[in-house]
This record gives sequence, C-alpha cells and structure tokens, in this order.
Amino acid sequence: MLQEVVATRYVTPLREGGSLPGIVEADDLGTYVMKFTGAGQGRKTLVAEIICGELGRRLGLRVPELVTIELDPVIGLAEPDQEVQELLKASGGLNLGMDYLPGSFGFDPLAYEVGVAEAGRVVWFDALINNVDRSWRNPNLLVWHGDLWLIDHGATMIWHHNWPGAQASAAKPYNASDHVLAPFGPDIAAAAAELAPLVTEELLTEVAADVPDVWLAGEPGFDSADEVRRAYVAPLLARAATIHERITLDAPTAARPSQAPGWLTDRLPPRRKRAADDDRAAAAARTGEEGGR
Repeated sequence: MLQEVVATRYVTPLREGGSLPGIVEADDLGTYVMKFTGAGQGRKTLVAEIICGELGRRLGLRVPELVTIELDPVIGLAEPDQEVQELLKASGGLNLGMDYLPGSFGFDPLAYEVGVAEAGRVVWFDALINNVDRSWRNPNLLVWHGDLWLIDHGATMIWHHNWPGAQASAAKPYNASDHVLAPFGPDIAAAAAELAPLVTEELLTEVAADVPDVWLAGEPGFDSADEVRRAYVAPLLARAATIHERITLDAPTAARPSQAPGWLTDRLPPRRKRAADDDRAAAAARTGEEGGR
C-alpha cells in the first residue's frame, strides 16, 4: 500500500491544473502536490493517477513518489481564496499526494533533447494506458536534475468511465502523431520488447491494490472494491501484449498535416522513418521501375 501521511499545512494552490491541485506539507516533513477528492474530475482521476503512476514507476519510468494524504479541512481556514476553501471543505479525508520536485521546470521540446529509446518507452507507456494528455499542447513532463519525469496521469484509461464497454474501448489503437515526444523518433519496437513482458497480471494486481477501498466503494455494477480492481487489470493486461502494433506515429502529410505549431515543427529535425516505412518506399520504387519497363 502507498504510504499514508497527514497534511499539516496548506501552502499554495497550483492554478496551472484544471483540478486546482495545491502544495501541502505533511507530518513526515515532506512537501507534496496534493490532488483532491472534492475536485470536479472526481475520484476516478485519483484512481488513474495511482494505477498508471505506480505502473510507470515499476516499469522503470521516472514518476514522482505517490502517497495518500489525510486532510482535515480546518488547515485551509486562513486561505483567502473562496474557491480553494470550498475545495478543501469538500475534500476532507483521504486525498492523493505526489512528491514535490523543487526546482523542476516544464519540458520544452526545443530546449531538451530526448533519445529515441527513452522517447519510445514513454510513448509505448502512454499508448498502454491510453494517455490523451501528453501532447505538445500540454506535455505533462518535468525536467528535474537533467532527467525527464512523468506527471499527471488522471486523463488515462478512459474505459473506466464506461465499464460495460471497457474491453472494446481498451482494444482501440493509439494515435501518437501529436505526442510531444513524436518528433524525437521514438523506438516503439524496442520499448515493447523491453516493457511488455514486464506487464504481468501479478504486477497489475499489485498496483491496483494500492488504490484505497474508499475510492472504489459503490462503483455501479460491482459488489466489492476487489472486483473493481480486477476490472482494471484485465484491459491493461490484454493491451500490453499488442498495443505496439496499433500505435500510429505518422509523419505529417498533405491529407493530415501536423497539428503542432510551426515554432516546433520547423526547428526540430525531421522525424526518423520507421523500417516499415522504408520497406514500403522501396517496394513502391520497385513497382514503378517494373511498370516503366
């Protein structure tokens, strides 16, 4: 289970996030970015943060340590912002904390170069969890001590918003063409060979066990929290085996131009072609030569 700490001081809100997370200090002397159960996105966002964040950590990706934080709303009485006060009042009890990385800064693809292997691991992982929130518009990546760190996994596993269609939804492909790391030529095949064998039923069961019962209780269609946890395991396990075959990572074309702005596409090197693209190009060239004879 995740470590549980108690919030001792509310420091400041982080207004960059739509859910209005805040920085808090806790009784273990740690400082955390706290995400609240009373936020508009609801508790499923926190469930996704734990399952995907802890899965990423176990796969060797850099994800800040997660904890659960017990909150007494009284610590926010001195907060002058009415919106923040209402959020704290609605979030008494257990919330989620992410280790605060002091001095980190947001990832800028023009200032920080990512190797093809690391880019491949991140893109493959985002395809596995169906992360729709790692584009150039909102990278959700931090650079800390020269390393790339992954944050904010609340907008993942969209199938858990409609359990009857979960298996069908989880079988869908992943379009990574506008992923923030797509211009760095991610090596998807190598990432799949390295990471897919690690995604076992045992591993997924372990990360699902980190979700507190209180965030799973009362889920429509399920009789227990453990039954909900098993529902999270099945789609991810099935997806891990073959998702690399269904990742779209196409270069811009006339029919589908890049949605990235010119300040990004004009200054980054051309995306490296995949071997399959080279094979298709060679086959097309041979066909043309034969037709001209």
